[in-house]
Amino acid sequence: MNFTNRISQTRYRHGSPDTGDRIVLQLLFDLATAMEGEIQRHFAFEEKHLFPYLGAIGEEAIGAHLTDEHVAIRPIGLHIAALAREAAARGFDKAGWDEFRRSGQELCERLQGHVQKEEMALLPLIEEIMDADTEAHLLQDYLRTV
Repeated sequence: MNFTNRISQTRYRHGSPDTGDRIVLQLLFDLATAMEGEIQRHFAFEEKHLFPYLGAIGEEAIGAHLTDEHVAIRPIGLHIAALAREAAARGFDKAGWDEFRRSGQELCERLQGHVQKEEMALLPLIEEIMDADTEAHLLQDYLRTV
């Protein structure tokens, strides 16, 4: 089950979630891990490997634009991770829950727009210009990216 489905099952409009509930606690840990690991790894791979490849063949504009978005998204994701870990350890108070919800909404909005740009511009470009050997090489680079 993906995060969207899991989060929608744990919506709290009147008060904060009970971090004593193991499902909520696991969701907070998984969210923190995804923000600290997978999103950071994805961005690092694109910035260190994919965008330089595109720039070398004259397609630097999309990489520059998406990198600017990474710069805006990265700290929000790390902030959400820190809030999730803090909530897992201490629970949510009203201010913490309000900040978590506000930051989460901002992150979702930014990521949604970012993913749409990748799907509508970046992926078609890659499919058009990249050969199988380059794809295989970049896959290996991605698997080595920490």
